[in-house]
Amino acid sequence: MRSLVTLFQTISAFLVLFYLYCESPAFRPLSSDWARPRGRVRLFLVFTGITILGNYLGTPVLKGGAIINARAVGAVLAGLLGGPALGGLVGATAGVHRMSLGGIAALSGAVATTLEGLLAGFLNRRLRDRPEVLITMRTALLATFAGEVLHMGIVLLLTRPFPDAVEIVKVIAPPMVFLNPVGAALLMAVLMHRQRDLDRVAAASSAAALRVAERALGLLGRGFGPATAGEMAAIVKEETGVGAVAVTDNEHVLGFVGLGADHHRPGGPISSALTRQAMQDRAVVFADGVHQAFTCGVSGDCPLHSALVVPLEVDGTVLGTVQLFEPKNRRFLHMNRRLGEGIGALLSSQLLIAKYEEQKNLLVVSELRLLRAQVNPHFLFNSLNTIMAILRSDAARGRELVGHLSGYFRKNLQRHGELSTLEEELEHIRAYLEIEKARFEGLRVEIDVAPAFRRVKVPTFTLQPLVENAIRHGVSRMAGPGTVRILAFPEGGALRIDVEDDAGAYEEARRSREGLGLPIVRKRLASLFGPGAGPEIHCEPGALTRMTLRVPLDGGLVE
Repeated sequence: MRSLVTLFQTISAFLVLFYLYCESPAFRPLSSDWARPRGRVRLFLVFTGITILGNYLGTPVLKGGAIINARAVGAVLAGLLGGPALGGLVGATAGVHRMSLGGIAALSGAVATTLEGLLAGFLNRRLRDRPEVLITMRTALLATFAGEVLHMGIVLLLTRPFPDAVEIVKVIAPPMVFLNPVGAALLMAVLMHRQRDLDRVAAASSAAALRVAERALGLLGRGFGPATAGEMAAIVKEETGVGAVAVTDNEHVLGFVGLGADHHRPGGPISSALTRQAMQDRAVVFADGVHQAFTCGVSGDCPLHSALVVPLEVDGTVLGTVQLFEPKNRRFLHMNRRLGEGIGALLSSQLLIAKYEEQKNLLVVSELRLLRAQVNPHFLFNSLNTIMAILRSDAARGRELVGHLSGYFRKNLQRHGELSTLEEELEHIRAYLEIEKARFEGLRVEIDVAPAFRRVKVPTFTLQPLVENAIRHGVSRMAGPGTVRILAFPEGGALRIDVEDDAGAYEEARRSREGLGLPIVRKRLASLFGPGAGPEIHCEPGALTRMTLRVPLDGGLVE
């Protein structure tokens, strides 16, 4: 009975020490750091300390020939958490220490503890992809129970004389085979409890970081500067509950909210060495107020004592920082630290998205300008010559054509958006077609687009290059009158738009000599609607050339 009480006290001491260690900043249960050399060294020291302590706190029996101990608890947990190498090393180290204590069962105890660590490590290797099975009280209890049964067998196998071995097993087996598994299960429970705490902190941090990112998305779309930094700082402070939040660029404080706002004012220069360090190293800098305190470079009476500085980085360039502060009388919570780091990462990603959107908008503007500039000089000169010729015989018709030409160029200059309705595209090309009808007598234009489809949105300046190609490379080459048709009808969840001519003069080899108009239309359609949007070209020589494009009828592209 005395040995049972002593072993129970030893396991209780393990629980208290292990709980305190798990709650300390030095230990992170189930951390990815465990796979690294530094993490393995930390685990080795922790569990070796437990096994050696188990030797010291054990109860010698049979005149010191054996020791009732809890050594197996540390070896088995080391193997379950760190694998066979760690488990075997912890068991062997504790075994060597056990042999130094002497007794006829010393060798068998050393061998058994080493094997227990190794076997638990092989269980880790088998179940490492199933942590929900490996990291459980049940697995720890069964692994330690099996290890202690093996321990008793090794004592019988290696200890001599054999009658003494039998007597040792009779004395040490009941407490060790039943209490050590319970102790391992309880230590695993402490580990699991700590992990659940960290998971809750991580989940809360992630949720708050996502709320910040969602609320800041609209702000960053307006740019990163003084106008948005103050609002961003207020959002971060509200979600984190820290004492103060600052947002800076590379030189100045852009926004500041919270304690110390009387002297940390937007527009002032960056005065903190921590901020400079974070931007220079492109890494998070944390002054916890204990090992390193935040020193204000503006006021000696600043209430802020700890700081977390997270750089905002886009494409390898640091644009500024977001900073979280706490006063002297408040602890900088681990949650707030992880939350601040998550917020910095999300805001950096959103800045990258905002930069991409800005560049995309600039590209769209450039493409639209290119399409405006694609007005063929020959079209302008030919139109003017046609108008001059008509003015001699029909002044009214000439004036009408001048109106169409000016209207065509006016619409070219007035259209700025990325998307237009199909009706707006048709209005744009009507003026163009009126002039072309005057140039090519007998040119017929047929437009068959139902009113419901005229509200569908298409990329701006989409139809004009297609119609121009149909006339320039189609009907203009015909000896007699030609026809250009514009058709629109639903097909497979999309609106199919065809631009046809009855010349059938398209040459595939000519594609390499296309101007900028068609390639830009092709690229913009693919970017917005996918590679199948077109334009697709079908030619029946001498009879038909058809250019087809497709735009979705869903997704908000109908007014």
